[in-house]
Parts: sequence; structure tokens; C-alpha cells
Amino acid sequence: MARALVNLAVGTVVFFLLFLLSQSNPSKSPPRLLPPPHHGTRPAMVLPLFPSSKNSSRTFLHSHRHLLRSDSHSSHPNARMRLYDDLLLNGYYTTRLWIGTPPQQFALIVDTGSTVTYVPCATCEQCGRHQDPKFQPDLSSTYQPVKCNLDCNCDSDRVQCIYERQYAEMSSSSGVLGEDIFSFGNQSELVPQRAVFGCENEETGDLYSQHADGIMGLGRGDLSVVDQFVEKGVISDSFSLCYGGMDIGGGAMVLGGISVPSDMVFSYADPVRSPYYNIDLKEIHVAGKQLSLNPRVFDGKYGTVLDSGTTYAYLPEPAFLAFKEAILKELNGLKQIRGPDPNYNDICFSTASSDVSELSKTFPTVEMVFGYQQKLLLSPENYLFRHSKVHGAYCLGIFQNEKDPTTLLGGIIVRNTLVTYDREQSKIGFWKTNCSELWERLHITGAISPSPSSSGKGNSTESPTTTAPDGSPHYDFPGKIQISKIILDMSLSVNHSYLKPQINKLTEFIAKELDVNASQVHLLNFTSEGNSSLVRLAIVPSDSLTYISNETATNIISRLAEHRVKLPDTFGNYQLVRWKVESSTKQTWWGRNYTVVVMALIIIVVIGLSVYGVWGMWRRKQQTVNSYKPVGAAAPEQELQPL
Repeated sequence: MARALVNLAVGTVVFFLLFLLSQSNPSKSPPRLLPPPHHGTRPAMVLPLFPSSKNSSRTFLHSHRHLLRSDSHSSHPNARMRLYDDLLLNGYYTTRLWIGTPPQQFALIVDTGSTVTYVPCATCEQCGRHQDPKFQPDLSSTYQPVKCNLDCNCDSDRVQCIYERQYAEMSSSSGVLGEDIFSFGNQSELVPQRAVFGCENEETGDLYSQHADGIMGLGRGDLSVVDQFVEKGVISDSFSLCYGGMDIGGGAMVLGGISVPSDMVFSYADPVRSPYYNIDLKEIHVAGKQLSLNPRVFDGKYGTVLDSGTTYAYLPEPAFLAFKEAILKELNGLKQIRGPDPNYNDICFSTASSDVSELSKTFPTVEMVFGYQQKLLLSPENYLFRHSKVHGAYCLGIFQNEKDPTTLLGGIIVRNTLVTYDREQSKIGFWKTNCSELWERLHITGAISPSPSSSGKGNSTESPTTTAPDGSPHYDFPGKIQISKIILDMSLSVNHSYLKPQINKLTEFIAKELDVNASQVHLLNFTSEGNSSLVRLAIVPSDSLTYISNETATNIISRLAEHRVKLPDTFGNYQLVRWKVESSTKQTWWGRNYTVVVMALIIIVVIGLSVYGVWGMWRRKQQTVNSYKPVGAAAPEQELQPL
């Protein structure tokens, strides 16, 4: 009987364990992190601009990965680097470069009009206060001064090579030349390389007062980083820039060759026409009508120069007057207002909307026509800038180049445009795209992997983005889900120290723009990234609700991704980098019956121990009974032991 009880208890326990194993098998797939979809935009160049247009298609998403690989016709790697800042807010775009061993970081203005890279030297007493500490040669084990030789200008003691650069805005830089190791960041295929650069001993003008540390020279010349690396045979003779758009700074830069898209528009770039990067501009069209100009007007002095270090565009007098007249004719219904700076006679217009995506409905398109009738379409953000004092007003970003017959095209012309400087083939290519999206897709495919849910309960999900027939983005969740939290990663074009005391105001503005209560917006993380700030926010249900509906979540994500949230200028430009939703999914059998199962197991264990105790007592009693011998019973023989 006792054994039967024990077998019953053991069998019951085994049955429960097998039952639990068969029922509790929840499948949990890892969350997917996807970049937010972007609305159609316009073109830009590589330091800070941003584009996207209505003809963006599904194939556009796949082209990025192919686009930023090393040139398929070359075995050379390339250096992929991120761009920071904003062309019109800061006047330039910067990239990060690390010099020396161990590396010392610098924020350098990307400049196709300069032929030398330089940073402030530790010995410089006439250098301004910049973003990063000065370069300290003594702390780098790989630094070597460039000794005086026949190929350089020497100092007064004829010991070391020196450099000196002067710029049109009356700023200058001078110092000594040194050689050390350049590193390009963790997105680069190109390994660190030795290069010659300038160690500044004196700065004047804007170079003294600017926030950026120095200049990265991408022009034509022996000291240009491009020329140095091409001479060493480590990259192809090409580089590319892609600037963000009117509302988004940043962008991307690639040193070396890329696989260019098939619909890129090219212009011949004469390498001996001038020391700068020239293009073969022949015509300008406004609203589809050609300006009545002699093509030779664009060939005066240095010709038509493309310069990433220049903010706006400057035309020779005849071309500017014809352009202005054509624009004013197209906009005769708009109210013309004074510019933001009384020192300049800006041409500005007041409009009813401040939405960049609506500009093309008010302002005409402009086309630049190169040789062989290659046409570059300019959207309004490529020739307009926002009025800093009047909401919804815009000003022309194309000016007369005084009496200089040179045509100078600055970064505004190539917003949201990938510009490839193919020096080997003597041509420059233009491709309209969303430069900010281009870089984020490159960053995600190379560096971002799915991360676990921040909560132990529920699932974390990023839904795939699809495109409707009209080109508008969709934000699809995998069926109807009960969303317990929306996590948003945002990048803002203001530095960490400036934003820190205003971070609470930022969350309040975001809550107001998204039509949610301020108590629903929680700050999860706040970090610095160069001149930008990264903010992670969580949006939770209101006190009266237990979850966020799919419709509300879709509305929140789409408004941020499509830049329909308007923040004060003090917060700079923003971009939704990533988004993630956490859902309250159905509980498993184990989750619903956890308490009952635990109690059942405890009872089974208690019963089993009780049965085991009863069985033990019964066994002991039986042994006692068996040890009793009645009188007269036969006893086993005992072996006699010797005395």
C-alpha cells in the first residue's frame, strides 16, 4: 500500500511538470529597429543639407546600400564619415577627424576650396577658443615635423616647413607642417593613414572666432588629403559630399570611390581651368523658361566654381539681374518684405505656410543646364533660406557677386543632393536624394542591431515601412496591438551644454505638438554627439487609459518622421533617428496560472513528504514486529567459541 502511495505521488509530480513544459512555450522574436520613414524632400550637398522628392520610390531604399560601397570598378576602400552642423545656422558643415597616437579628436570644416588640413597647435598663442582642445604633438608617439626641403616654404631658421592661407573674407591661418596618423571613425573601411597637415600658430578673422577647430582641405593640391591618399594609392581619385536640407543639418562624406546611381547628372569639370572645382554651366531656367543670357557669362574669370565652404550662391551681375527679374515675375502675388539684417538688401517674401514640403506650391522650380543638356533641378530650398525674424517668410539665397565675373555656387545649391567629385574622370555628378536618410540608412545597415526590449514584459517592435501608390509613407504595425510605450530617439542640431537647462521645456513643447499630456512624455536618456544632442523619449498612456491605440501611435511617429512637429528655433533642427513600440501582448498560460501552479506544486510536495513519512513509520513498525521471538521457538544454532 505504501509503495502504491509513493508511486502515485511521483507520477502526479511528473505529470504536472510535463504538462507545464508542453503548455509554456512562448515564442519571442527579437525586436527590429528600423529608421523612421522620411517624406519626399529636395536635394543637398555633403556638409549640411537634406533632400527627398516625390519621385522617391521603393527602389530608392535599396539603392543606398549599393550606393555607398567602394567603387565596384576599384579594389580601393573608402572612408565613410558623418557630417555635422548646419550650413545656414553655422555657416559650414564639419566632420570628425582623429590625429595622432593616441588619437586626438577635431571638428573640421569640410571645404572643397581649401588645399590644406589644419588644426590649432598647442603652442599657438593667437588661436581662438574652439570646440576641442588644441593638438599636442608631444602627446603623440607618431608625430613628426616636416623638415625644411626644396619642395616647401621654410621658417626663418630653415628648420621646418611652414604654410600660410588667406581667405576672401579677410581671415587667415598660418603655422608649421607636421605628419601624423589620420583616423576616420568606425564607419570607415579605410584604415588609419599617415598624412601631412598644418599645426596652426596664428588665426585671424572668422577662423579665430568660429566654433569649429579647423579646416579639412579637399581641393586640388599636394597638401589636400585627397591628393595625399590618392598619391599613396589607398583610395580612388574621387570623393562625395551630401548635405542635409532646410530643416535638417548633418549629412555624409565619402573619401574614395562609390558606385554612382544610374540617373546621376554629370557636368564636365576642367582640372586646369582654375585651382577650384569647376562645372560647365550653360543655362539657367526659371519656371521652365530659359533666362536670356549669353552662355559665356558663366565662364568669366574662374568660371563656375562649386565650393562646399561657401554658404550661398553668387552670380555675375547680368545673370543675377535676369534671375531676380524672373523670380519676381513668378512671385508677383506674394508680399515682399524687408530682410532679417538691415545691413543687407535681401529679397524676401511672406507666405502663408512655414512647411518646407509646401514651398514648391508657391515658389518656382529652377534648372541649371550643363553641357550636353544635362539638367540639375533645384527645388525652392536650393535657392531660399528662412527669414529668421518673420514666421513663414523666405529670402533669396542667390546674390550678385559684386563686380566679380566668377559664378560661385555654395552649399545651398546642393542641399539634399549627393555630389560626387570624380577627379579621375574629370566630372562632377549630382543626384537628388535625402542626404540625412542616406546617412542613417548607411549607419543602420552597418552598426545598429536589434536590441532587447527595455521591459521584461511584452514585446518591443519596429514595424516595416511601406509606400503607398501616391508615394506617402505608411507606418504599419503587425496587427492590432495594445501599445504600452512608444520610445523615440531624436537628434537635435544644438549642443548638449546649451540644451541641458532647457530639456524640460523641450519635452513640454513636444507634448504640445503631439497633442498629448506633458505627464505622458518621459525623458529616458540625454547624450552629446559632437555639436548635436541625442534625446531618447518615452510616450506612455494617459492616466485614464491602459494603452495607446494604433492610430495614436501612427500619428505620433508620422508627425515626427515627416517633420510636421514645429519646435522653437532655440532647439535647432531635429530628426527622428529611430522609433520603437512596446506592446502589452496576450499573457501565456503560465502567466495566467502562475500562482495556481505554484500552489499546486507546494501541495504535491507536502503530500509526497507526508506519504513518505507514513511509509517510513510503517516500515519501522514492521521491523520491530519481526524482531520478537515467542518462548520455545526454535533458535538458530550458535557457533561455540573457545574459552
